[in-house]
Amino acid sequence: MKLTAVRVTLVGILCVLMFLLGMVVEGFHGNGDVRGAEHLIGLSFTAAERDSMRSGLADQRTSYENIRKVPLANSVVPSLQFDPRPDGFRPPTNTRFVTSPPAHIRRPKDLNDLAFASVGELAELIRTRQVTSVELTRMYLDRLKKYGPKLECVVTLTEDLALKQARRADQDLARGIYRGPLHGIPYGIKDLFAVRGYKTTWGAMPYKDQVIDENATVVQRLEAAGAVLVAKTTLGALAMGDVWFGGKTRNPWKVSQGSSGSSAGSAAATAAGLVGFAIGTETWGSIVSPATRCGATGLRPTYGRVSRAGAMALSWSMDKVGPICRTAEDCALVLRAIYGPDGKDPSVANIPFSYTPAADLKRLRIGYVKSEFDSVREDKANSDAVLATLRSLGATLIPIELPNRYPVQDLSIILNAEAGAAFDDLTRSGRDDLLVRQDKDAWPNLFRLSRFIPAVEYVQANRIRQLLIRDMQSLMDTIDVYVAPPFEGDNLLLTNLTGHPCVVLPDGFSKDGTPTSITLMGRLYDEGTVLAVARLYQNATGFHRKHPDVSRF
Repeated sequence: MKLTAVRVTLVGILCVLMFLLGMVVEGFHGNGDVRGAEHLIGLSFTAAERDSMRSGLADQRTSYENIRKVPLANSVVPSLQFDPRPDGFRPPTNTRFVTSPPAHIRRPKDLNDLAFASVGELAELIRTRQVTSVELTRMYLDRLKKYGPKLECVVTLTEDLALKQARRADQDLARGIYRGPLHGIPYGIKDLFAVRGYKTTWGAMPYKDQVIDENATVVQRLEAAGAVLVAKTTLGALAMGDVWFGGKTRNPWKVSQGSSGSSAGSAAATAAGLVGFAIGTETWGSIVSPATRCGATGLRPTYGRVSRAGAMALSWSMDKVGPICRTAEDCALVLRAIYGPDGKDPSVANIPFSYTPAADLKRLRIGYVKSEFDSVREDKANSDAVLATLRSLGATLIPIELPNRYPVQDLSIILNAEAGAAFDDLTRSGRDDLLVRQDKDAWPNLFRLSRFIPAVEYVQANRIRQLLIRDMQSLMDTIDVYVAPPFEGDNLLLTNLTGHPCVVLPDGFSKDGTPTSITLMGRLYDEGTVLAVARLYQNATGFHRKHPDVSRF
């Protein structure tokens, strides 16, 4: 039997409550317990119905206790997976990958002048042997040591590994082996990815000494592409916000301000010129938000585009891996190196990734979410200017509205239920008290609240999610790309639920001098078109070329 897009794991269902799991300490002894559960879940039963349920609820409680005895590492993937492809979806088949002509760039007297260069520019310097990977690596390591502590954006410097990889890159090039545009390029990776021989802290006090003896698939693929890992960057504890066990990651444009999260360190380090590029993850805004705050360019690929093997799981049906760079084309170069199946993450689809910079905006159908542009209050001039720029480049913009028949924000219980299951042992052990943030909107409280999400509601929310996927497919059949402000309306959560790709890029500055951004959304597995449109916009505006003055730190 063919399973359609939304599928749920038995483990996930059993790890969330049907009726007030965990509230009663000594079992269900009377109708009062059931009545309390009814109140929480918004249902009402008769006295006879409650009496009939008593023994069954006790049996279920025993089942929960037995299930809890089975050790479940965070790396254990549910047996049934979410698939964003609607029935009848036809994936792209084009495999063409073309980049812009090599940059005309010469080695500067001071290598620090390359700190903010694009991957494409750095690649040309290495390919032509004007600069060695060891030189670049030492330059970025020095900057990480100098500015990283002020930004609180680094958990661990991987200096020994970086210099080893850089020497290998230079030796390969001397032998005529060139691995492509990432060859010898130093990068940082969010510290929820495992790197053999180094701590993988997940940004959280309970795991600050954790060592996972493997390399995540993304780490392996970047190494195969010749990239050089210089740092494990910060993330808000367990992938929320910018507060981690060592402090609060800072915005390089305004160090009194947090960098947002959860890919906090990856965005801050990229924007501050401490790495050539970085890797982040997104479940609900964790690339879009810090890239906005720090003025970086980020790509959230289609769900199931990049393997999450070796990465911390927060929400199996929503987690995505993507690059944070200085240009849209840099994002294309990195995605090309890391996408595709690895035989470990069953969510990854075997669908080709194509890219060409020569997008013709006159031929593309480009939409904009009119109601969300109309509702912008802060920095509205920047958002409106994006539309004007696209029109000046030849685009005929089509006003659109997103599917609005369903309670999108309420579907966030999907994330909360899965996160509660992913960190079930943390909650039950009481070690959640070790997390730095303990307010009502932080993970400890949200994990506890997730225990009271009925399994039935979790399944129903996923069924509504399937309807959203169908509605989004109907919309995307009419356009190729659409533009939306990053945080207005339902777009951010909706597209994270449906798995559509997103490019976030700077579009100007606010009154206080901090960056603002715009997002471009694309069809499933069609990151190439969105990136090409983003590249044209960046070439026309140049906001991505501006960078913070880190010398003031």
